[in-house]
Amino acid sequence: MGMSGGPRVVVVDGDQAHDVFEVLGITDGVARVRSPLMFEIGEELTVRVERDGTTTEMVARVRAHIGLPDARITELELSA
Repeated sequence: MGMSGGPRVVVVDGDQAHDVFEVLGITDGVARVRSPLMFEIGEELTVRVERDGTTTEMVARVRAHIGLPDARITELELSA
């Protein structure tokens, strides 16, 4: 078995995928991520969540931004 690189959350835009998130963790349907991009609170994104060898397409709603501006963490609420 290979080493897992941890979960990934990739934004899906039509037939393109954009790897713009550094995933800090996914717990109880909420992904905590860092991104150079600033998303609006309430914005919904189509994402592909890759973890434990499984890929699932989901909707991620931007729930909150926490932390200082130079170390901002974005919370994404995930739903199938």
